[in-house]
Amino acid sequence: MTTIVAGSRSAVVTGAGRGIGRAIARELAGRGYRVLVTDVDGAAAEATAATIPGAKGLAYDVTDPEAAHAVAAAARELAPLGAWVANAGVGDDGTVSALEDAQVRKLVEINLLGVLWGVRAATAAFRAQRTDGEIGLVASLSGLGPVPGLSVYAATKAAVLSLGMSLHSELRADGIRVHTVNPDGADTALLSGMAADGQGRALVRSGVLLTPEQVARALVGMFGTSRVVRTVPGWRGAMVRLSTLAPSHLMKAEPLLRRVGAARIRKEPTR
Repeated sequence: MTTIVAGSRSAVVTGAGRGIGRAIARELAGRGYRVLVTDVDGAAAEATAATIPGAKGLAYDVTDPEAAHAVAAAARELAPLGAWVANAGVGDDGTVSALEDAQVRKLVEINLLGVLWGVRAATAAFRAQRTDGEIGLVASLSGLGPVPGLSVYAATKAAVLSLGMSLHSELRADGIRVHTVNPDGADTALLSGMAADGQGRALVRSGVLLTPEQVARALVGMFGTSRVVRTVPGWRGAMVRLSTLAPSHLMKAEPLLRRVGAARIRKEPTR
């Protein structure tokens, strides 16, 4: 097993045309990676890459398993693959019964299957190189407990968290470290795209609003360490974890939390 030294590794970031993915790409570049910026919107990927020295932009649909291997190969043309960050995701909000069939399928195919195809391709690349490597997964605070109004989204993020912990155990013998970040709500288009009067967005806004850069630093800061999971902020994660012990108590507090979140949404500037 070979360790690739700083400055001679490449990194793939999915969904990096904007928001958290773009911040992660910049954070990785600042740590010496040659970054392959990918996004289903190829123009957005190229625009982000143009702002990062040594980066390259590429269109990539994470729901295509064969494309994942092509992306890994493209990254290895820049430098041996050192990191893969599965960030791409969608956040359609609504109850299970209210979502359209196509929305449910999209949430699962992008948020869960897209992550699986990516980590399989990354693992194959690391093994082919006979090198160690880092895999970063962007889950969510919503994956730690009940989030009515975002139930399908939360289910996919809970699955990503579980996947990350299991992968860490499966791959550590290969020198591949897997890290998962569970951020509270972040100031991104995913959050602002949710219905302003929706149950899900109000619950998210009842908590801490992070910047994309805070999430990026939390995730990339785990690279090179044995840390498997980090929740940002930590105290919010502890609160949500406790709610799983007695979810009925959280449900009693839900109306108050939604009122707090709705009040914050009303104060947000119009975009």
